[in-house]
Amino acid sequence: MSDTGAPMHERRTRLAGLAWQDAGSPPETLAGIASSFKDIWQRRELLGMLTRRELKARYKDSALGFLWSLARPLTQLLIYYVVVGQFLGAARSIDNFAIYVFGGLTIYTLFMEIVAGGTGSILANAGLVKKVYLPREVFPLATIGSSLFNFVIQLAILLAAALLVGTMRFDASLLFAVGSVVLILIYAAACALVLSAVNVYLRDVQYLVEVVLLLLMWASPIVYSIEQVSSVLPEWALQIFIDNPITLAVLGFHMTFWSGSDLGITAADLAVRMVIAALVGLVLLFLSQRVFSRLQGDFAQEL
Repeated sequence: MSDTGAPMHERRTRLAGLAWQDAGSPPETLAGIASSFKDIWQRRELLGMLTRRELKARYKDSALGFLWSLARPLTQLLIYYVVVGQFLGAARSIDNFAIYVFGGLTIYTLFMEIVAGGTGSILANAGLVKKVYLPREVFPLATIGSSLFNFVIQLAILLAAALLVGTMRFDASLLFAVGSVVLILIYAAACALVLSAVNVYLRDVQYLVEVVLLLLMWASPIVYSIEQVSSVLPEWALQIFIDNPITLAVLGFHMTFWSGSDLGITAADLAVRMVIAALVGLVLLFLSQRVFSRLQGDFAQEL
């Protein structure tokens, strides 16, 4: 007993001499978010490791590997082009319909993968959450990295197709694609943070998210144009529809890779709307992190 008691006493003495450090972010709003960002930055290597792990796990034991990331969007493109474009005649009112559809699908798939993956990220890493302390935000944020990898592959195909068809212009319209990606990352990160936390307490959230993401896809001008929407909705509803950040991101990709001439909105108007949406999104991201921080205290008990 004396042999084991002495080392234990020494450890207690050393621990008593250490300064107290609070785990997690403080409750104050500004100090709390600054502390969270600091914790995430200090563990950026862990964030990268989680991103690589998610990518490897997604395509583990697969012969084609990352090429499977193209299977769903290319299949969707084929279905929409044939069924909606040819059978239902949408291609007759939209020039270069395949580029139009694939542009919208590419940017929307980025949003969908981040939100869907982020929603279940805390549950998927329950073992780590219960055993060690680390900023829990890294789990939903890790889905951003893996989703961006798939996005880059799809973007490369879109870029090649747009150059081949000749719908892409090398001018200021390229900035709309950058703005679209920024918009999607801001809003998708905000949604992923809140939904991942709520999903710990209400497990049905992840299934509800799948339904909402499907509805949001059809509520975005991916397989139809703004002109077609304006013929159905009154002016006030049309403006609300356009101000949807996902719609703005899709229109931004269309402006860059398809053509801005028949988009139904001017470049200047779209640019102003995207800037305003980005500013609003930053506020929502800030609030989402605070909600996440409030809810994460009981993650280990709920898991």
